[in-house]
Amino acid sequence: MDMAWAALTAAAGTILGLKCIKPIALRLGLVDKPCARKQHDGHIPLVGGISVFVGVLFTSMLWLPESRQFNLYLIASAIMVFIGALDDRHNLSVRVRLVGQVLVASIMIFGAGIYIKDLGNLFGFGSVNLGWFGIPFTYLAVLGAINAYNMIDGIDGLVGTLSVITLSFLATLFLLADGNSHAGYLSFIVVIAILPFLFFNLFGKPNDGRLRKIFMGDAGSMFIGFTVVWLLAEGCQGANPVFQPVLALWIIAVPLMDMASVMIRRWRKGQSPFIADRDHLHHIFMRAGFSASEALIFISCIAAVLAIVGTWLNFVNVPSWMSLFIFMGVFSVYSATLQRAWTFSKWLRMRRKLEE
Repeated sequence: MDMAWAALTAAAGTILGLKCIKPIALRLGLVDKPCARKQHDGHIPLVGGISVFVGVLFTSMLWLPESRQFNLYLIASAIMVFIGALDDRHNLSVRVRLVGQVLVASIMIFGAGIYIKDLGNLFGFGSVNLGWFGIPFTYLAVLGAINAYNMIDGIDGLVGTLSVITLSFLATLFLLADGNSHAGYLSFIVVIAILPFLFFNLFGKPNDGRLRKIFMGDAGSMFIGFTVVWLLAEGCQGANPVFQPVLALWIIAVPLMDMASVMIRRWRKGQSPFIADRDHLHHIFMRAGFSASEALIFISCIAAVLAIVGTWLNFVNVPSWMSLFIFMGVFSVYSATLQRAWTFSKWLRMRRKLEE
């Protein structure tokens, strides 16, 4: 595959998708409206994710070799985007969304034969083979990844930037292991397809027809979450895995830890784990006085550092159990901080005032 032409095609496909789909979205009411929880100006088209998928689909059909497994990925992704778009427009119930996510997970597991059955030597007593339990475990992993990216989509550029970081690491790992890696090329294509969305999302204006602001929408965050978990499962399984399974935790550390911490806190309060609130990591930074742009930079740096740490541990052959132990230590600190969100926000505000 000519990566330069593929990159040009992916970017052009996303831009073309934005130009064609945006007017339709405005007519159909596929827009995000301001409310108590969503504090932005104007009605913003929710077409970013659909357009990214158009760019990926168009580029893949032109430049990637056809295979049954890849065709199933595209079909499952199209279903995920469709369900996400319906959710963006009609605010589907949690049950309906979960049914859709189980459907695409089933295509991945039973259609493509991709599921997690080997967790590596996580506990120091030999490789953990899940056997038949690998199937329900993979269902949980797919649902977890999809909802992790969906839940962290709270400020401009965040889900797009975190996705670029994760997929860039995956593309590098796949292509270093095999210069002609199908999964590596797909990761690269999705990264390039996301970049035009990020430009419009970060620099667009709510009422500017030439450079109109757009949001990713549930269609995009769920599509990206599904793509990431598909690639992670493909990379850490098989006779010659590209990386240790534990590395998956590091590569999606921020979305995963944020989702887990928020859901634990909601459960302790007796609330539904899927209820929307303003207690995610980016909300904490903003309550502490950081701007949305500053929060984006800080969180992105945290995600990149954690991915680098995990990748380094993988390359120097640190045992999986030790990598897991270090990750759980990081998660414990993260979770404890998030559980004390208001105290942490106050401390950050005081630090910023002292620095000023």
